[in-house]
Amino acid sequence: MTFKKIKKRKKSSRYHGRNMGTCGKGARKKAKGSGHRGGKGMAGTGKRADQKKTLVLKLYGHGYFGKQGITSKGTKRDKRDRINVGEIQEKYKSGEVNLSSYKILGDGEIKNKFIITAQSASKSAIEKVEAAGGKIIVKEIIEMKTPLVEYNRKKEKPKVEKIVPVEKEKNIGK
Repeated sequence: MTFKKIKKRKKSSRYHGRNMGTCGKGARKKAKGSGHRGGKGMAGTGKRADQKKTLVLKLYGHGYFGKQGITSKGTKRDKRDRINVGEIQEKYKSGEVNLSSYKILGDGEIKNKFIITAQSASKSAIEKVEAAGGKIIVKEIIEMKTPLVEYNRKKEKPKVEKIVPVEKEKNIGK
């Protein structure tokens, strides 16, 4: 009894670029030496990664890297809203203005008479508004101080000087 040999066809759709040994990556030159390139898109680019730095700078600008704002845990951020005297002049005509959640700052010029109710105000802002014939009514003056953060450093021990007793000279031979 003789058996007929069965010929299986090669599946040509399995690897594009077959007979090149590229394992489905297209042309061989695309996959050459790509051992540690790994991932797609932004994969593997932590804040301190350098391989996609130009792309990150192009997308997000220079504010992406580095620390922003106050970074120590113990300090409290000043969360008051701020508005300059020049902006008040542009937004409002004159008269009474209620800015109870704002701190008034003294940048810009003011010409009209304003009676402004505010949370706090800088000295220069108060001077400029009063020079124009108005006044700023401040709820209460709160001084915002950022607390000093104490680090857990080893405290230096005070140096103690050792007192060595001086030996009296012995008179020998008298």
